[in-house]
Amino acid sequence: LHLWFSLSCSSSFGHSVPLKSVSVEVGVQGHVASVNSTLQYENQESNPVEAIFIFPMDSNAAVYRFLARIGDVEIEAQVREKEKAKEEYDDAISSGQEAFLLEESDESSDVFRLSVGSLPPGQTASVTVGYVSELAVQADHALRFCLPAVLNPRYTPAGSKSLTAEVPGAQAGDVPYTLSLTMDIYSPSSIQSVESNCPLTPLEFFSQDKTQAKVSLSPGHQFDRDVELLLYYSEPHQPMAILEAGQPGVQSGSLMGDAVAMLSFYPEIKTEKSSHMTSSREFIFLVDRSRSMNRPLRQSSGKQSCMKITRDTLLLLLKSLPLGCYFNIYEFGSHYESFFLESVEYTQTTMQTALKKVKSMKADMGGTEILPPLQNIYSKPCLPSHPRQLFVFTDGLVGNTKEIIDLVQRHAHSHRCFTFGIGEGAHFALVNSMAEGGSGHPQFITGSERMQPKVMQSLQFALQPVGRDIAIKWNIPAGITVNPVSPPVNMLFNLQRVIQYFQLTDQVSSLSANTVYSLENKLSFSMKPKTDGSMLLHRLGARKAIVDLEGKVRAGDDKSARERAVELSIQSGVSSSYTAFIGVNKENKEPVQGPLQRRNIPVGGSHMCNSKYFFEQTNLDAFTAEEEPEDPMMEVIGLQRADGSWDLQKSLASILGKREEDMAKSEFSSVWATVLAVLWLHGHKAEFRDEWQFVATKAMTWVRAQSGFDLTKFVAAGNAFLGLQLNLWNLDLQE
Repeated sequence: LHLWFSLSCSSSFGHSVPLKSVSVEVGVQGHVASVNSTLQYENQESNPVEAIFIFPMDSNAAVYRFLARIGDVEIEAQVREKEKAKEEYDDAISSGQEAFLLEESDESSDVFRLSVGSLPPGQTASVTVGYVSELAVQADHALRFCLPAVLNPRYTPAGSKSLTAEVPGAQAGDVPYTLSLTMDIYSPSSIQSVESNCPLTPLEFFSQDKTQAKVSLSPGHQFDRDVELLLYYSEPHQPMAILEAGQPGVQSGSLMGDAVAMLSFYPEIKTEKSSHMTSSREFIFLVDRSRSMNRPLRQSSGKQSCMKITRDTLLLLLKSLPLGCYFNIYEFGSHYESFFLESVEYTQTTMQTALKKVKSMKADMGGTEILPPLQNIYSKPCLPSHPRQLFVFTDGLVGNTKEIIDLVQRHAHSHRCFTFGIGEGAHFALVNSMAEGGSGHPQFITGSERMQPKVMQSLQFALQPVGRDIAIKWNIPAGITVNPVSPPVNMLFNLQRVIQYFQLTDQVSSLSANTVYSLENKLSFSMKPKTDGSMLLHRLGARKAIVDLEGKVRAGDDKSARERAVELSIQSGVSSSYTAFIGVNKENKEPVQGPLQRRNIPVGGSHMCNSKYFFEQTNLDAFTAEEEPEDPMMEVIGLQRADGSWDLQKSLASILGKREEDMAKSEFSSVWATVLAVLWLHGHKAEFRDEWQFVATKAMTWVRAQSGFDLTKFVAAGNAFLGLQLNLWNLDLQE
């Protein structure tokens, strides 16, 4: 949110609206972040200006506060129906009044537009925007806070309105102002560490049990990447329930007048332990080959392009798939192609065919037209007894976000959708909402992160059984009515956080009792609500409900949904695509004089300045990443057969640091090669276990299915040959 002003207009733009500073204050309570950003700027021109800022935003954020200060005057903006707000804004600036308009994009919930009108010459002003959001849980159980800093050009299909066409771009490092960010953390368990893709000050603790701490962003941010902070708690999976009191003076029966409960829990799903090899699924991999995928994952490194990382990950996925499944791979850019006419059974032949095509993948297919391949995928019937699992790999630089999300949601009951946002400035709204709408799980890969462990986690989710008929049962006093605010849960993953919001209407005034009541899944909470006046839970719940209503409007199956969305947005003070914040300085009785100059404020990008440059073929080499040498681990995995075995061959011996003749065995050569490969992975790549665990499991399942040899002796011989000391217990083969 806070970096939409990430560049001041410089002389290259023919005018100057320099920002003095951006100050961000973040308060984290458990897994909820409350953010206030204050931006100060000054009109240094001789005429009044209208400054237009188009900026990135966390699409899950509930924006609930928009405050402007001009001189000694403070203007608290109000939420209005969008067209009425625009009319009020236009009327104000046309009459020489100072006005402020903040609106969410109609096309994508992670892009906002801020208009500051009739700022007089020499006048200083500040704008404060407040929002609250849930922190996402990462594969390593960290909680992720992200401050969007990059608004990359969005590819827009012909006939659609571009989100970013009027946004001037600027290169990283050219920003003439400083950013300060401070985060105060309050955790239910001790805080182990805070990590970031940007330099931070040392973590400072304020309590002996290390549940309260502060950290700040070090000076010198280059505005070339989003600012990410990963919070590690000692007990990240603690379930909790918080009850927040309604707003005083607001009528009971409305969302803001009643209490709201937020329930956060980590369900443990008991399933029969069985090999993933016996799982029958249909896997479809949808891979972005647009030109933007040729950029480096991290701009400063100049290495590891998004395309190469995706290729390596697909190789690992193809080796990790279970026997008996079906699969297909789609690749898309300005057009799309599929490896096979329809999904095929996973065999050595089909795997080899797919691998050959994956290795030749390049980011050379133009723009990001993701909708047509999705339509083709959904047009094909699902295979009986093979639940469909869709994996989408993209940087997500598209303009028709909501159209894509709606398509996924319409097919939510026929598949699960797992998404992977690749690189700095990946389209958060698209990646997150596709997974949410498709009952799957989103992942983001930035900086020096490896994609493979995150993809393997999603594969693990995809192989889990589908949970149906999910319900939350309440044990509460009589006279209290509980109504869901957020959409119902469609899918549960083992030990993955689920957050739900509920409105509690008290008909007998019993919510003042300090009594504890139990909720199934061992979750209990006090019926005495919080009364700190923040209303953060109400706003988070309202945002969930608004997004759900907006989806119903686009689907056309609820004629009153738009009206209810507007009503809830105005009542809760939370923005929506149908409303906007409007503030007018009515204290100034003297109209601002002079011709109004419109200024589009440039926004920082990770690797380009405008969409024309970004998507043109002639400029491809300007942001082509260097390719790194092959990873020995990926080379070993690349030699594995579809059934899990390895053949005894020279290329395997070379990677293991041996000669082929030294490895030779007269019989059971494939068993010997497979044991050696698995031992090498355990002995030399143990830190990457999350990445090769499916490969090793499939290998040893194949080994144990063979007969006529002593596995214990083979492991002992392999240890001696490779200089290792591993046993069957280390290989998860103990009886």
